[in-house]
Amino acid sequence: MKQTIILLFFTCFCLAVSAEDSRTTVEDSVYRTKKKFDYFYLEALRLKQSDKHGEAYAALQYALKIDSTSSSALALMANYYLFLQEDSLAIEALKKAVIYDSENFEYKVSLAEIYRETGDLSGATELYEQLAAEHPEKSELHFYLSDLYLKQNRIDKAIQSLDALENSIGMSEALSMQKYKLYLAVEQKENAINELEKLAAKNPSETKYQILIGDFYLENGDSDKALTYYEKAHKIDPQSPYYVASMAGYYEKKGDTEAAVQEIESALKNPVLDVDTKISILGKYLGDRLSNQKEVEAADSLFKTLMEQYSQEKELNMMYGQFLVSQGKWEEARVQFQLVTEANPENSLAWRLLMNIAIREENADEIIRICNSALAVFPDDFEFYYYKGSAYYQLKNYPEALAVFQEGIPVIPEDDKPSLSRFYGIIGDLYHQMNQKKESYQAYDKSLEYNENNIVVLNNYAYFLSLDKEDLDKAERMISKCIKLQPNEPTYIDTYAWVFFQKGNYTLAKFYIESAISNGGQSSDILEHYGDILYKTGNTDKAVEQWEKALEIKEMGEDTSLLEKKIENKMYYESK
Repeated sequence: MKQTIILLFFTCFCLAVSAEDSRTTVEDSVYRTKKKFDYFYLEALRLKQSDKHGEAYAALQYALKIDSTSSSALALMANYYLFLQEDSLAIEALKKAVIYDSENFEYKVSLAEIYRETGDLSGATELYEQLAAEHPEKSELHFYLSDLYLKQNRIDKAIQSLDALENSIGMSEALSMQKYKLYLAVEQKENAINELEKLAAKNPSETKYQILIGDFYLENGDSDKALTYYEKAHKIDPQSPYYVASMAGYYEKKGDTEAAVQEIESALKNPVLDVDTKISILGKYLGDRLSNQKEVEAADSLFKTLMEQYSQEKELNMMYGQFLVSQGKWEEARVQFQLVTEANPENSLAWRLLMNIAIREENADEIIRICNSALAVFPDDFEFYYYKGSAYYQLKNYPEALAVFQEGIPVIPEDDKPSLSRFYGIIGDLYHQMNQKKESYQAYDKSLEYNENNIVVLNNYAYFLSLDKEDLDKAERMISKCIKLQPNEPTYIDTYAWVFFQKGNYTLAKFYIESAISNGGQSSDILEHYGDILYKTGNTDKAVEQWEKALEIKEMGEDTSLLEKKIENKMYYESK
């Protein structure tokens, strides 16, 4: 009996020790796993802070292999997916982060924002509704919800969100005006005017709310009530520019255009009003009133009234110049913009407007002059390099054009890939014009690194490769991408045909060149290519006919010797 008890005790003791060892082993394993995860996750954070994003991304992948339920690691990974434009992966990562940490406000907001940016408005709305219920004190959530409802044309819900926001932060002009617009959108005019009345009551010394109410009644056919509110505004501030413009609108609504112009002219001549107020009055009055010649003449007269008083006021020069442009008075507009650039050379808009006039006139020398002056003030504005280089290109001064575009490359922000692609594409064209094929193709490759769908570069690159009979498979791949992007563009279809021609596939070449012509392609080059392809398919007479058509429309100054030789000898010759 004693031996049995001892044996049982020993057995129980062994089992207890074994269980304890097992627990220790499991705990050690969990501890080691957590320690390993912490190492890779913290390393990812450190590398991210050091801008070593590729290494950080790799470390984060290891961390998530160890613990795929870490919400913080998933949220960080979502940021990298967004950077890589992998929106669906980012969404999945954030959805998991929200599941594993359902109380985290930031994860839910991030997920809602991705939904909104990727067009999943219902998903974004559902999350923001949940967040607004959980955090009613966060006023911005109601604003986001209102915006989402508005995008889905759920106007009533948008208004409800703004009401909730107003209850949270109090009444404000921005909120009331947004509600006013929304009420008008659903034709709840009484509620709309109530919003304006509330603003006017809260701000009794402000004229603009009285004016807005008056404008509302004028727009809705109650001119007498409109006049009542305009007069209220006039009592509050007799010099209000809003009042003058609205009274002009009142007279126009009554059919008295002459009285409307007189109202504005009287204000413009008023010595008490400063120039800024007068410019504001004129700008508010003009709005969209320039629909007929009578209105244009009246506006011109009003401008001249101000110009007589303030001929050197640069804001007025700009405004008048833009008015003159809208009337096609280019020379008069040029004078106004020139005055602005001389007095205020840092006004980049004035330089651009001057340049637009020169571009319209195709005056390359003037474009270069303007760009040189502008670049002296704005040396980092790459658009001026673009137009200056393009002007030299127009003048066929290819080395100078190339130098300008190369000078512009360093000032383009690295993240502006479309502009970098455009510049390198033109550099490729310029090298080709200078018969530097290797450099041309290198520039095209660089351009496509920044924008693989740069359709102009894809076409030019493919065409020049086909002319040189180099890498025709690459040329075919590039031009086929052009066709997918713009299937009915005759220039691109012509290039496609020419690639097949150079590959010796004349049947496909004929099919595509005829497609280019049926899509409106009637240029000399396309017709000449058609003739070349017809010749190779055994239709010599028809080939000559197309060559003759091509010759007829060749531009003056172009070399026609090869085309004339084809016609004279009724034979295809390769260009050299």
